[in-house]
Amino acid sequence: MNHLPILPILLPMFVGAGLLLMARSGTSVQRSISLVATLLQIPLALALVGQAGQSIEVYAAGNWAPPFGIVLVVDRLAALMLLITAVLASASVLYAIRGDDNLGRNYHALFQFQLMGINGAFLTGDLFNLFVFFEILLIASYALLLHGAGSSRVRAGLHYVLLNLFGSALFLIAVGTLYGLTGTLNMADLAVRIADTSAADAPLIGAAGMLLLIVFGLKSAMFPLYFWLPRAYAAASAPVAALFAIMTKVGLYSILRVYTLMFGEDAGPLAYLINDWLWPIGLGTVVLAAIGASASSTLNGLVAYLVVLSVGILMAGIAMGNQQALTASLYYLIHSTWVSGGLFLLAGVIARARGPRYGARLLAGPQLPSVMLFSAIFFIAAISIVGMPPLSGFIGKVLLLSSVESGGQAAWLYSVVLSSGLVVLVAMSRAGSTLFWRSEASSSAGEPVDKVRMVAVGLLLLSSPLLVIFADPLLDYLDATARQILSPAGYIEQVLSTLPVNAGGNP
Repeated sequence: MNHLPILPILLPMFVGAGLLLMARSGTSVQRSISLVATLLQIPLALALVGQAGQSIEVYAAGNWAPPFGIVLVVDRLAALMLLITAVLASASVLYAIRGDDNLGRNYHALFQFQLMGINGAFLTGDLFNLFVFFEILLIASYALLLHGAGSSRVRAGLHYVLLNLFGSALFLIAVGTLYGLTGTLNMADLAVRIADTSAADAPLIGAAGMLLLIVFGLKSAMFPLYFWLPRAYAAASAPVAALFAIMTKVGLYSILRVYTLMFGEDAGPLAYLINDWLWPIGLGTVVLAAIGASASSTLNGLVAYLVVLSVGILMAGIAMGNQQALTASLYYLIHSTWVSGGLFLLAGVIARARGPRYGARLLAGPQLPSVMLFSAIFFIAAISIVGMPPLSGFIGKVLLLSSVESGGQAAWLYSVVLSSGLVVLVAMSRAGSTLFWRSEASSSAGEPVDKVRMVAVGLLLLSSPLLVIFADPLLDYLDATARQILSPAGYIEQVLSTLPVNAGGNP
C-alpha cells in the first residue's frame, strides 16, 4: 500500500504533539521544527500532484475496505488544494518566526494542528471525517485568532466561535440524517445510494443536503453568512490571517466535492440540488464584498473583504457547471488564495513600519522607510487582486467571463464582475495613495523593515507573475481536474473497488 497520502496529516499531527511536549524548550528549536515540517509539505504535495496526474489514489486506513472503513482519496483536486495550502503555510510560518509567534503560547503547535485539519478535510473520502477535520481546524483557528489577546480579537473571536459552533451542530444533524437514511457516510457510497433512493426518502435527503450547504456556506463566508469574516480576519495577526485565506476555500472545496459527487447528474430527483441557489448567492456575495471593501478603514479589513469577494466569484463559476468555467474557477482560486495571503502579510509589515499609533489604518501617518519599495510591491499586488493585465487576476477573470454563454447569465456576470473590479480598483487606489503619498511630519515609532518578513511577502505575491508564466501547463492540469470533477464515476469506482492489502502487500 502506498502510504504517501496519509503523510500530510500525520506529519503536522506528530509535530504539533511534539511541540506541545516541548513547550518549555527554546523558542528557536520550536521555530526550526515548525518551519522544516511546514516546508516539507511542499514536496509532499508535489509528489501527490504527480501521482494524482496518473490515477486516483485511495488509502484505506486500518486496511478496512471501503465503504466500511475510513478512506483518504487523492485525486487531482485534493492534490491541488494540498499544494496551495503548503505554499501559503510556508510563507505564513516564515513570517511568524520573526516574532509574531511570541505573542502567546503554543503558536507553532496550534499552527501544525490547523494544517492537519485543513489537509485532512481535503483528503478525506468520508463525510463524518470531513466533520472531524473541520472541528480540528476550527479549534486550532479559535486559539490562533485569539493569539496575542486584545479586545478586538476577543470580540471577533466570540462571534467566530459561536457561529461555527452553530454550523457544527447543523453539520451533525445533516450527517446523522444521511446516515439514518442511507446507512453509510462514505461519499462515494453515498453517491450510489442517493442515486437509488426512494421517492419517500428523497425529500429528507434533500433537506440534509441543503443543511450541508448552510454549513459549507458559513465556512466559505458566502452571502448572507459572511459577516463574521471581515472582523475576524482583520483582527488576527498577519501570519494567522494569511493562513486563514485558505479557510474559506475549505468550504468551497466541500461544496464542489459533495455536490458534484453526491448530488451530481446521476442523483435522480436530487441532481444539481444547489445550482439554482449558488448563482444568486455568488453574485450577491461579490456585490456586498465590493461595498465592504470600499468602506474599509484599515488595510487588513480591505483585504478581508477581498477574500469574501473571491468567494463570490468562485461560487458563480461553480454554479455555471461547465468544464471551462470550473477550470477558470480553479485558476482564480489559486491566484486569490496566494495573493490575498501575501496582502495580509504585507499589511502586517506596513503596520509594524508605521508604528502602533497608525498601524494599518487608512489615514495619513509617518513616512514609511523604503517607501518606493513598499509602493511598488503594493502596486503589483493591487493590480493582481483587482484583475488588471498582465497578472494572474486578469487571466482568471478573462477565463471566467469567456466561459459564460451569451444571454441573461452573461449580462449578470459581466456587470457584477466588472463593476466590482472597478470598485475594488478605487478602494485599492485610495489605500495606496493614503499609505504611501500622504504623510505627517511626526516621527515614526515603528520598527525597521524585517527582510525575512519581506521574503515571505514576496514568496506569495510573486506567485501572480509565475501563474502567468506557467499558465499553459497549469491550465492543462486544471482542465483535466475539472473534467475529473464533472465525471465522478471514476472517483466512485476507484474508491468502492479498493480491496484490503494482504500480508504480502498485494490486494
